[in-house]
Amino acid sequence: MESARCRAFVAAAETGSFSEAAKKLNYTPSGVSQLVTALEQDLGFSLLIRSRKGVKLTSDGVRMMPPVREFLMQEDRIYQTAGEIKGVLAGTINVASYSSVAAHWLAAVIKKFQEDHPQVRINLIEGIHQEVWASLQENRAEIAFISYKDGMNCHWIPLQEDRMIAMLPVDHPCAGLEAYPLQRCGQEDFIMPALGEDSDVMELLHRFEITPDIKFSTVENFSTMSMIEQGLGMSIMNELITESWQCNVAMLPLDPPQSITLGIAVPSLENASPAAREFIRYAEKMLKR
Repeated sequence: MESARCRAFVAAAETGSFSEAAKKLNYTPSGVSQLVTALEQDLGFSLLIRSRKGVKLTSDGVRMMPPVREFLMQEDRIYQTAGEIKGVLAGTINVASYSSVAAHWLAAVIKKFQEDHPQVRINLIEGIHQEVWASLQENRAEIAFISYKDGMNCHWIPLQEDRMIAMLPVDHPCAGLEAYPLQRCGQEDFIMPALGEDSDVMELLHRFEITPDIKFSTVENFSTMSMIEQGLGMSIMNELITESWQCNVAMLPLDPPQSITLGIAVPSLENASPAAREFIRYAEKMLKR
C-alpha cells in the first residue's frame, strides 16, 4: 500500500469530507478523492460511502482502519529509526491527553522537546478518559497522558498524584468547612462534566456507593465552574483542572481524601518509536514527582 493513499483515506474518514481532509493534508479535494479511489482499487472493495453531506466509512472501511493506522505508524517508526541512526530525530508523534494535562503540563514539555528536536512534529489529541484511551487502543495515538484504571493493558509510567476536590457555590452550607464530606454528594444537585461521563468522578462515587442526582451535564469543565458560580449545583474535579482559573467558587478537599494517578500510557515502550521514547523521557524528567 502507498502511504499517501492511506493517509488520504484516514484523513477523509476522520474529517468526514474530502475538502476537510485536503486542508489537513495540504492537497486538493480532488487529489484526496483520487488517492482514496486508487486505494480502493488496490484493495478491491469500497472504503467510503460518498454523499452530498460528505463521506463515511463502509463496514469494510471500519475493518481496514486499524491496520491502516498501524501501517502508517510503522512507516513513521522506520523514518524515525533512520533519523536516530543518523543522529537526528524526525517524524510525527501523536499524543492523546486530558485537556487539563495538555494545558498545564504538556506545553512546557513540548516547548523543551521541540527546542532540542525541531524536526519532530507533535500532534495533540485532547479528550476525556474514554476518548484518550480509545485513541491509544485504535492506534490514533502512540502515547497517552491519562489517569490510571485497573485492567489497563499497557506500559504504565506514573507521574503525579492529583487530588480530587469538591467545587461548591460560595454560599453552600459546607463552603466554610476544612473538607467536604463525600457522602453528601448523594444529596446535592450535581453537575457532571464530560457529557455526564467523567469516568474519574463516576468511579470515585461508585466506589463509595454514592448515586449522584445529576441535574446538569457539560462538555467543558469551565462551563461546570461557571454553573457552580451561579449556584446551580456542585461538582467534583481533579485539582489540576482548576489551576489558573479565576472563578468565585469554594474549593475543598474531600473527606476522606481522594486522588487520581496521572501518568503516561504506551502500548509497548520497547516497540515505541525513537521519537516517542525520547518524548516520554522528557516528560518523566520534567513532570515526575
